Amino acid sequence: MKDFISAYLKEHEAYFREVSAYIFNHPETRFEEYDSAAYLAAECEKQGFKVERNVADIETAFMATFGSGAPEIGFLGEFDALSGLSQKPGEVSYQPMERDIGHGCGHNLLGTGAFAAACAVKAYLEENDLPGTVTFFGCPGEEGGSGKTFMVREGVFDGVDAALSWHPSPVNAIISNSTLANYQVYFQFKGKSAHAASSPHLGRSALDAVELMNSGVNYLREHVIPEARMHYAVTNTGGYSPNVVQANAEVLYLIRAPRTDQVDEIYKRIVKIAEGAALMTETEVTVKFDKGCSNYVPNRSLEALLYDEFVEVGAGKATEDEISFAKQIWETLPETEQKNYLDPLVAFGYRGDGSDFEGKYVAESISTYKGEAGLLPGSTDVGDVSWVVPTAQLTSATAALGTALHSWQMTSQGLSDFAHRGTLRAAQAMAQTGLRLLQSEEELKQIKAEFEDFRSKHEYINPIPEEVKPSPLSAE
Repeated sequence: MKDFISAYLKEHEAYFREVSAYIFNHPETRFEEYDSAAYLAAECEKQGFKVERNVADIETAFMATFGSGAPEIGFLGEFDALSGLSQKPGEVSYQPMERDIGHGCGHNLLGTGAFAAACAVKAYLEENDLPGTVTFFGCPGEEGGSGKTFMVREGVFDGVDAALSWHPSPVNAIISNSTLANYQVYFQFKGKSAHAASSPHLGRSALDAVELMNSGVNYLREHVIPEARMHYAVTNTGGYSPNVVQANAEVLYLIRAPRTDQVDEIYKRIVKIAEGAALMTETEVTVKFDKGCSNYVPNRSLEALLYDEFVEVGAGKATEDEISFAKQIWETLPETEQKNYLDPLVAFGYRGDGSDFEGKYVAESISTYKGEAGLLPGSTDVGDVSWVVPTAQLTSATAALGTALHSWQMTSQGLSDFAHRGTLRAAQAMAQTGLRLLQSEEELKQIKAEFEDFRSKHEYINPIPEEVKPSPLSAE
């Protein structure tokens, strides 16, 4: 099995590099991944998958299936980019391109790696005439859209026995930590315009309401749990004329905490602050729920299996040119980021003391897996999948040590040979794990027993209300 998967990925290496490059060169933000989704779906059909488009009534969501019967193993692919992270690839200085959208979180690699894993599993099932089902899920809008959460709400993952995913980063490890649940909510204030000099008393400033709300939330920060996060962006200041009292203004909040019930509690307090700001300014406030996602639930049995296969694949070695390039990337980082470069790696699952990185600028080892509880201070809609399907994730080194996600440095490294090899390492480890699950009833039974035990003690409630529909950034 392992020799087959390795040979398959090596034989098709150039093809998967082309897939990654296409997605990289067509960066699109949440729920507007029209080119990337259409391209990937078409490639799935060329590879012999049966493709269903417009999944969960999301134009850029799809699922590609091969085989029949149980078990069904799913691979989660993402392909959305981020605004503000355009960057010319292969450069060691900030060089944005004309369209300011880029793959600063490596989703061109993520989607390609999951696709490659699904293709490899399909090829093995065909070659050996084996039963079972492999499904590649084209999941849009992870960045600020929670596409998978909408898909979970609509039952897209029902019947899947296990799901596998991965994420690019500077390190090789199993992502064993939970994540922060979140809500993203718009607060839209409506007041009354007036001449700011001759009749200010007739105006009711929506911008004043936004500022008062933000001030109130800033006072709230002292009175929430330490792990909570409350971010905001003023998305509408009411215009560019200071001599007009602003009649309309809007602020977007992203509220995070380790559990959805904690997010909900903080959200309700923030709503009260918004209502108070509206009362103080005699304006009206409309609360518009945008999206939410749940915390990630690790499945230790599946993680252990994925770790074994990852170790079997190995971490690989960087070339001298790649190390030189990584060193130049490292030198673009502020001193504080260099000093604390291990912190984000620990969040991703690294469990060492940094000694294996001494004198290096790239990771050439796989971190020990301990399966211990921890918290990754970020959010992902993979969390909602993990509540309905046993799920495991790995991270494979595709960037220099110290590289932050959502940075121009990450975008710059998105088409490198080092990143591509890291993508195929992840694909091979996931494919081998998927095939073990398809062929080992006992291992899958253990994984599902752990999942069912957790679910028997914890109720899942999808955090996105039924009336909320996915929308692109441009629609806000």
